[in-house]
Amino acid sequence: MTKLLQKPAILEMRRRWLLRRVPPGVLRDYLSIPFPSSSQAYEKIDYLALDLETTGLDPIRDEILSVGFVPIRASMLRLAERGYHLVRPKQSVPEASAVLTGLTDDHSAKGEALCPVLEEVIQTLTGKVLVAHFARLETGFLDAACQICYGFSLPIPVVDTLALEHRSMQRRNQFPKAGELRLAALRTHYGLPRYKAHNALSDALSCGELFLAQTAHRAGRGKLLLGELV
Repeated sequence: MTKLLQKPAILEMRRRWLLRRVPPGVLRDYLSIPFPSSSQAYEKIDYLALDLETTGLDPIRDEILSVGFVPIRASMLRLAERGYHLVRPKQSVPEASAVLTGLTDDHSAKGEALCPVLEEVIQTLTGKVLVAHFARLETGFLDAACQICYGFSLPIPVVDTLALEHRSMQRRNQFPKAGELRLAALRTHYGLPRYKAHNALSDALSCGELFLAQTAHRAGRGKLLLGELV
């Protein structure tokens, strides 16, 4: 999954390569808009805080159970534009996932098919930078879903709030203790309230708020560019 968290210049080359090959449709529309430049001021860019709940951690074997997202524009969460979808998996929900997410086979049976949900996610993500906590999970599953629905990969510009904090600690010659980089722990560190975890929409909101707190803290030390966040 490392290749899915590529640097902006490589990601932009990947976008142009795919644009020449993908047929007309929502994916081509997404690829037709250049990704934001690393030299842009971070507050001038639109973001999409997104979280997935899944049947496991392997994007090849496991499936998406639910998707939650909240757009961020002008450093504000746009709650009126939030989205949440239950997705109907082909496999039974493993017990461990059901315990963690509260989503059972009965819940999932009422979910939507994967491809229409992915289509809305791609439309909403168009022109934006994804914000996620431990983003490899989200990019891995979205890429796998794109392969299933369209037969192509999905390059995504990403800000990973976990990686962002890790790099910040490294610059201060600090090393994270066990659990210190978890979403709930970082929210506490930045003085944010605790939310119920493992609901895709709630976790997307939690991640979006953390991103705003992290960027506000860093921007207080001077101009902040997108390239310093990815």
